[in-house]
Amino acid sequence: MTRLLLAASTSALLLAACGDNRADQDPVNAVQDAASVPVGQMSAATLGANSAEGYVENAAMGDLYEIRAAEIALERSRNAEVRQLAEMIRTDHTAASERLRAAAGQTQGPGGTTLEVPAELDERRQGMLDNLRDASAEAFDGVWIDQQVAAHREAVTLHEGFADNRDATALAQHATAVLPRIRAHLERAEALDTAR
Repeated sequence: MTRLLLAASTSALLLAACGDNRADQDPVNAVQDAASVPVGQMSAATLGANSAEGYVENAAMGDLYEIRAAEIALERSRNAEVRQLAEMIRTDHTAASERLRAAAGQTQGPGGTTLEVPAELDERRQGMLDNLRDASAEAFDGVWIDQQVAAHREAVTLHEGFADNRDATALAQHATAVLPRIRAHLERAEALDTAR
């Protein structure tokens, strides 16, 4: 039943992305970005929220994606509000990434080893960055805003889900500490989305 619901939600999102031409994004890239939304939410709610290893991996890649997406926005966007949010995101996620690295260093993984923090993006997030780079000048701000709303909703799910973890207290404290800034980014991105 869960698989059926996931497949139905994914199909609905894909169809919506194909029909949404408000940002004039390349249809293939729009479908790819739309398909990454349920995958990210499911990963954040299950793998990331339930294990220290999954949390570190998802949080690290989320920060890395946000930093790189913000840098692309600062290079390409001419919209002052988009640039302001991109600067805030880059600053906050750079700091969060450093704090995550410190918290992961205090947490034991399987076999008593220190948890490793990924330094490279997974295929899904790299695809999102590629779609940002490929977006036309006219479509860029809309594509970036859509991605930010989805990525920050995923991040809220991830950090909220891990914040009460009693087995990895340093990471749980990190999750709790970063949530207010991530929620602030989400609110700003949603306001920009509404204003389009």
